[in-house]
Amino acid sequence: MAMGSTGTTGIGSARAARLSGAGKRVAGLIAVLGIALGIALSGAPSLALAQGAVKDVHGEWQMRCDTPPGAQAEQCALVQSVTAEDRQNVGLTVIFLRTADGKDQLLRVLAPLGVLLPAGLGLKIDEDDVGRAPFMRCLPNGCIAEVIADQELIEKLEGGDFATFIIFQTPEEGIGIPMPLSGFSEGFAALE
Repeated sequence: MAMGSTGTTGIGSARAARLSGAGKRVAGLIAVLGIALGIALSGAPSLALAQGAVKDVHGEWQMRCDTPPGAQAEQCALVQSVTAEDRQNVGLTVIFLRTADGKDQLLRVLAPLGVLLPAGLGLKIDEDDVGRAPFMRCLPNGCIAEVIADQELIEKLEGGDFATFIIFQTPEEGIGIPMPLSGFSEGFAALE
């Protein structure tokens, strides 16, 4: 009986040591994710903008404004959130904003976790296949795809009726999420 207790204690100690090591790895991973989230949030004011105050509404788009930490001026973005028609648990948030220097426009899309990252995010405007954007990073609330919107893309968005964002859960299964573009042109003109 003493032998069994000692053997069990020995095994239990080894298991405790392994769990302790695993616990340290999990704690380290959580710390790294926390730091990454902090960096991503400070480097991606659009996430804060999605929660900023609604200043105006342009069709289906909301103009949301906020002053990012460390910024001297308020920054505004056009924001629209939609869900897939056939899958209410699959949604996107699209954020369109000008860079702080005012030289470029960014199109950022927050897609749900579980998307196939190498496939990127597809975009069609009406029936025109515009292309795919890579996912830049994933955060606890989703994965972000981002592109600098050139004049051609802006004109297509302004002239289109619907944008369909396509995410992939498998290489063969794309989920098209339609988003109305009504009000985009007016909202883009109002972006400062």
